Amino acid sequence: MGGVPSTPRWGGAAEMRPAETAEYLIGALVGEKSYPLASDYWQKLLESPLHLRWPAHRVLQASQLFAQNNCKTRHLAKILVHLAWCLQECVSASGVPSAALVRALNALYISSVFLKYFIENAKSDHFEELHLSLDENEAKPTSFSKDQTIEQLVMHSVLSFLGKVDVSTNTYLLHHELLNFMLIAMSTQLLSGPSPGPDDSHPLIDAMMVQESSFVSLVVSKLLLNYIRRPNFPIDSSSYSIFSEVNQTGVLQRVGSAAANFVLLPFNLFVGSTGEATRSPLAENSLNVLLILIHYRKCIETDYVKDRGDHSSEPLPKEDACFSENPYCKALENAQDIEFDRLDVEGNVQNGPLVRLPFASLFDTLGLYLADERSILLLYSMVQGNSAFLEYVLVRTDLDTLLMPMLETLYNASRRTSNQIYMVLIILLILSQDSSFNASIHKLMLPNVPWYQERLLHQTSLGSLMVIILIRTVKYNLSKLRDVYLHTNCLATLANMAPHVHRLSAYASQRLVSLFDMLARKYNKLAEMSNNKMHMPNGESKEEDNLPEDTTAELHIYTDFLRIVLEILNAILTYTLPRNPEVVYAIMHRQEVFQPFRNHPRFNELLENIFTVLDFFNSRMDAQKMDGEWSVEKVLQVIVINCRSWRGEGMKMFTQLRFTYEQESHPEEFFIPYVWQLVLSCSFSFNPNSINLFPVDLPLEKQDSFVGEDGQKLQSGGLNGLEQQVDVLA
Repeated sequence: MGGVPSTPRWGGAAEMRPAETAEYLIGALVGEKSYPLASDYWQKLLESPLHLRWPAHRVLQASQLFAQNNCKTRHLAKILVHLAWCLQECVSASGVPSAALVRALNALYISSVFLKYFIENAKSDHFEELHLSLDENEAKPTSFSKDQTIEQLVMHSVLSFLGKVDVSTNTYLLHHELLNFMLIAMSTQLLSGPSPGPDDSHPLIDAMMVQESSFVSLVVSKLLLNYIRRPNFPIDSSSYSIFSEVNQTGVLQRVGSAAANFVLLPFNLFVGSTGEATRSPLAENSLNVLLILIHYRKCIETDYVKDRGDHSSEPLPKEDACFSENPYCKALENAQDIEFDRLDVEGNVQNGPLVRLPFASLFDTLGLYLADERSILLLYSMVQGNSAFLEYVLVRTDLDTLLMPMLETLYNASRRTSNQIYMVLIILLILSQDSSFNASIHKLMLPNVPWYQERLLHQTSLGSLMVIILIRTVKYNLSKLRDVYLHTNCLATLANMAPHVHRLSAYASQRLVSLFDMLARKYNKLAEMSNNKMHMPNGESKEEDNLPEDTTAELHIYTDFLRIVLEILNAILTYTLPRNPEVVYAIMHRQEVFQPFRNHPRFNELLENIFTVLDFFNSRMDAQKMDGEWSVEKVLQVIVINCRSWRGEGMKMFTQLRFTYEQESHPEEFFIPYVWQLVLSCSFSFNPNSINLFPVDLPLEKQDSFVGEDGQKLQSGGLNGLEQQVDVLA
């Protein structure tokens, strides 16, 4: 054998051993001779057991030869057509025939490797080298629908199988490999820039987007059910003879590191040392594919593009970009709970296909796997886009199922990625927009919080823990980083919670007052620096002073932060003081931190209520005749007694703050790179030199980082942070 596949000699093929037959057939596939679509060569290729053990360099040479000859042979298009036909046979049969299963798997193995090579090494923006069409001289099969492209035929067959054929012992591997194939087909996105434009070409993804809505709904439903049910690899199945020997690997696995993660996965990835399945690759790949599909955005031609001409290199302004509707995103947004009838809010039966999901199972599964960043992104997509699921979450009485893993993620912020922290904070902000959520989290008591190390938290309410963790996140960000959006999200959530706080714990109350103290000290330092800078001759400053470039702007930011914290304290004292004696105690215990701001023009009106409360309770304390020193218990006892007589006299009513999350106008610039970065970090590999979707000067693995110094650029992959708007509703 040489460095490239042998030249086929059909005369002795029948007598060859299986490995030699496979070598011969693969050599024919990548060679110069074109075999018609109807040739019996394709049946021999797809029915042959492909148990070759080529090293990576031979597969690379075969791929290069295939790329060189494909423009004439159109063999990539032809094997994709045969893949579609095999899948159609599997769907139409009452049970998946074993022969069709073998042919489909072989077609998948072969096409996956070569398609991935073509995409990674594409030299044109429109992937002409794929040649996804038959030669003009070759008759088009009668099974082709009118005007149907090969891309549409293949993806229709893939989606039809995934949506219509249940995962079983016999079909598990085919389902898994089809999902891998879809990842490869969609990886053309990695070659485009972070901002989708009308000139971007994604032939196979676009073919998925034009499928009928019934297929789309079936696929979205099946992908989510795979994620929920997490089917394991059928270890005891005799159907997969290819795994009969762990060390025996197929020819197409030997593509080097570029394909080893997804083509013909080794048996030991599915089975642990005890012989039991340790993970569900099918569930993981289903989630990968779903996230890519729902966040895909296709930029279509606009009048601006037409006016500037086809050959203009001028970038398309954001405000002129127009995107076609994503049917997968729409299907996810319209998904309904399987426990309820298909009725809309007016009681009318909904027409058309609808994704029906067991919301209870999805809720529980998300709670179990929120340590996985992809699950957090799925939860965000559901609560942000699907109002029915958001309503379901809000009425659950066991909100700790979701909140505890998210709060633990915030607690371990230094070991999490920036995107993960942002997603968690935005989810909490969305949930906090509901008053019933804010009330219920204070009624749910936690026996203990084992992962919280600073102190023992026994019988703490979920609401108190949430306040503690949000304040801890702000303090961490303030001491280590400088991210305005993170501060804003944390404080906005706390502000939404404030009017509904019930029996806030002593520790949470102390943390809340200490948050004001910390922000006040930062504000005073900035104010002093700003005043010194103003009084320096010609605005000069010493280099060692290390002044921020724009101290005034930062001072304004901290002014807003202080006002929000004062608004939070005001809301608690105004609406829920009798139910929060620990908050009153914490304010009295640290009342000196408020004194310097009593006459400050930006804060004095917000401090009036705080000092009204202090005057009321201080006078009650002074009226008590005590023998000896005041203890914490005695002070609290006086506060509790006088809370009962509190009538709020003299309190000034302020407009209640309410913050809402709004997704930015061009979310695709964040989500498309983010999703692909997650996929590349856990279950898919791609030539980094070909990636234009995001910078790859850093490793693609997850980084132990939070956000960069500018609060915008992320350490993990260099993506831009997600922007959000927080509105104050009058």
